[in-house]
Amino acid sequence: MNLRDEIAQEQPDRIEESRIRKQNNLLQSNNDRLTLRVEELERTLSIVEQVEAKQIQPPSWLVPAKPKRSAATLVVMLSDTHFDEVVNPEELEGLNAYNREIAVMRLEKWAQNVIKLSRHYLSGVTYDGVVVILGGDIFTGDIHEELQITNEDTMIGSLLFWSEQVAAAVQLLTDEFKKCHVVSVVGNHGRTTRKPRMKQRVRTNFDWLLAKMVERHFSKDKRVTFTVPESADAWIQIYEHGHLITHGDQVSGGGGIGGIYPPIMRMRARKHQRYMATGKSFQTLWLGHWHQYISTPSMVVNGSLKGLDEYALLMGFGFEQPQQALALITPEKNITFQAPVFCADRKREGW
Repeated sequence: MNLRDEIAQEQPDRIEESRIRKQNNLLQSNNDRLTLRVEELERTLSIVEQVEAKQIQPPSWLVPAKPKRSAATLVVMLSDTHFDEVVNPEELEGLNAYNREIAVMRLEKWAQNVIKLSRHYLSGVTYDGVVVILGGDIFTGDIHEELQITNEDTMIGSLLFWSEQVAAAVQLLTDEFKKCHVVSVVGNHGRTTRKPRMKQRVRTNFDWLLAKMVERHFSKDKRVTFTVPESADAWIQIYEHGHLITHGDQVSGGGGIGGIYPPIMRMRARKHQRYMATGKSFQTLWLGHWHQYISTPSMVVNGSLKGLDEYALLMGFGFEQPQQALALITPEKNITFQAPVFCADRKREGW
């Protein structure tokens, strides 16, 4: 065998050796990243001092024995806020902008407009209280590499900052309506794992941790109660009517003529059948995820506080103003009134 043959024989071995070395480096890098995430999560969990995720019974005002004829409960959603994501208006043809400063303004405007709608546009109503639905994707998270690069803060920093902001919004609504019940489910963006998971789906999500921190903040305020389940769905009863809250990322499809409506209705039918089999039922399904506001008596799909982003623009999705769902629940008719709560003020936000 001459020298040329020896070199030709060794070359594939060197290529394979180089490939294995690169693969090992990549695996080591991923392992280091996951180790840091675990350590970060453990530090975060210590913040809440091992708050128990026990089921709290709904407050009596949600299910009174004999509701008054003029009684009503306001239900508002806060989901798909994608806090600390940065949306560059230059990449969106000037159609939207988003960052921490803008998100704070929109959260404040949301709370103020909830009060404005309920007091000035629905005058004469005697409210038993308000239900605030935290419907998931509170954080944009760092599940994608581009988000890790462009987000305003780390997840720990985001958690500390936004738990205070959400608590302030809940405080404002509680002071206005005297009683507040907060219901929380997790989304897909706040997860601590690279891929969505079925087991421990809730406790490995920063949406859950934020809800527990807000719950701890109001632990001495008897006006504020919480439902923060360990499951992906939350069921509550308002007067005689059942309501099911889920994030909505279980739905797939929605690209046909009917849009997202048919697949969501199929999911609703499956969930309704399962709950009926276990002795419960619900009249209204509440969900987010799709960033489109849709209101019907049987289903409420929430909009987004973030609004249009680069992904939606490139995929050709329709434009929708940043908005959140609001509904008035009465003992006789369940949902009696629905309206979007608009949250953006372009002039004030300065884009």
